Amino acid sequence: MLHDPLGLIEAELPLDRAPHEALVTAVLAWQDPDLTPHDYEQIALQLTRHACAVAADVQRHSAALPKNDGRGALAEVILREAAGRLLQPIQGAARCARNRARLIRPLYERRRHGH
Repeated sequence: MLHDPLGLIEAELPLDRAPHEALVTAVLAWQDPDLTPHDYEQIALQLTRHACAVAADVQRHSAALPKNDGRGALAEVILREAAGRLLQPIQGAARCARNRARLIRPLYERRRHGH
């Protein structure tokens, strides 16, 4: 992942949500996937990049809310949890890809309700 503490890279990228939502849905629906460790790792990396972009977007919108707005406080809790989960190393396993997929949904919710 690139070092971008100000979120400038993500700010320039459009959040193409539809293909990522489809990937999240597919990963969460896996019963017994038979993929290689490399495939799982690539899926987890793709989900990680998207989660970082969505988190940066949530952070920008949250920062614009009034300080006493509860949506901002909830967004901060979700962002802290996502940041902690994103720090976990990526492994070439279905479990890792599923964990990355699970963290995207609450970020989407905050992005939708945080405006």
